Amino acid sequence: MTSSNTSHSPVHPYTREMAMIHQVFRRESRLLAELVQDARPGDTARSRILAEHWRQYAVGLHAHHTGEDEVLWPVLLPHLDLDAEQVLAMEAQHRELDEGIAEVQRLMERWQVQALHEDRDELVEALRRHHRQLCAHLDEEEREVMPLVALHVNERQWHAVGERGLAETPRDRLMIALGAILEDSSPEERRDFLGRLPVPARVLWRLLGQRQYRRETDRIRGRRTSA
Repeated sequence: MTSSNTSHSPVHPYTREMAMIHQVFRRESRLLAELVQDARPGDTARSRILAEHWRQYAVGLHAHHTGEDEVLWPVLLPHLDLDAEQVLAMEAQHRELDEGIAEVQRLMERWQVQALHEDRDELVEALRRHHRQLCAHLDEEEREVMPLVALHVNERQWHAVGERGLAETPRDRLMIALGAILEDSSPEERRDFLGRLPVPARVLWRLLGQRQYRRETDRIRGRRTSA
């Protein structure tokens, strides 16, 4: 059974979409530590920009995890026996991640006020810890749990997970969220993902969304550019 799961998971649309979303959080958690590290002491304009980006990131990550806990795992668990331990481990890791996120939030709020050198360095270390913890969690979820999702969750149930995430994304952030998902995707992944969107959403992305996302990344990353 394990070899069968492994053989199907890389091409299954659910596992592919989840990996694309996870890549957003991997990338942004890494960049946040790097961008805060690069910020000049006393540059409160910069610290406010990065603090707001952290807030948007943390809200998105929380919505992603609560969507799994409240919508995806309850659908999956009735199909599992011993493998249920893997799903329960994901829920426990979400709670552990919340503790690290709360620590970063506290340090971010302190650094934002005056952008002091010593506050920045402590914040950077907390952001790096969060990034390592998050990546370990996402790696395990993709390796151990997503093959189970591919086997036991049907299209309607998966769609409900996506609808939950969409409902929790502010309308003025929808194109930003789409750009974040597409940034590191392959041409095939981009084509498949965009192909499943409604036609008006694809048109909006081509006409406005791409420029909106570029402006957003330029504002946050400064001289860094999105891929």
